[in-house]
Amino acid sequence: MPGTSTTANYNLRRGVEADLPRVLALIQELAAYERAPEAVTNTLAAMRRDGFGPAPIFSFFVLENSAAEIIGLALFYTAYSTWKGRMLYLEDLVVTESARRSGLGQRLFDAVVAEARATGAVRLKWQVLNWNEPAIAFYKKLGASIEDEWFNGNLDEARLASYPVAPEIAAATALGQQHG
Repeated sequence: MPGTSTTANYNLRRGVEADLPRVLALIQELAAYERAPEAVTNTLAAMRRDGFGPAPIFSFFVLENSAAEIIGLALFYTAYSTWKGRMLYLEDLVVTESARRSGLGQRLFDAVVAEARATGAVRLKWQVLNWNEPAIAFYKKLGASIEDEWFNGNLDEARLASYPVAPEIAAATALGQQHG
């Protein structure tokens, strides 16, 4: 999706590194809304490395108001389905509370759909909390199916660090080592 799109006093554009402080603030706002403000441990340094370093692993769109303040975010990355192929994963879609219910979330979602099409993705996936009725209604209104048969698996940072991996497996998968 090249360039920017402006309608009704809002500017939709691809995010840049300078946007990251506001992006992180929106992520923290979303975490507070989702009743888990303490769960955000990401940092600006990590986001700079992961989004704008030598091997970027995520991208995002922002939505600005007429004062050029970022009021919305859609952060996504490429993923892969062994059954379907390339897909885009929408990690977060958030519009600041004061601007919600005005169609801005759909503009961000539309940008991610356009990105998925442009990159050849055959699927767009995301998660929504089972109690977040406004978000569920929003996605259903857009024609999305909300699955209830899959459970999420997760190893948090502490469990990932303490998971016992055999030394020979760790050595074989070390960064920079070739697989044979």
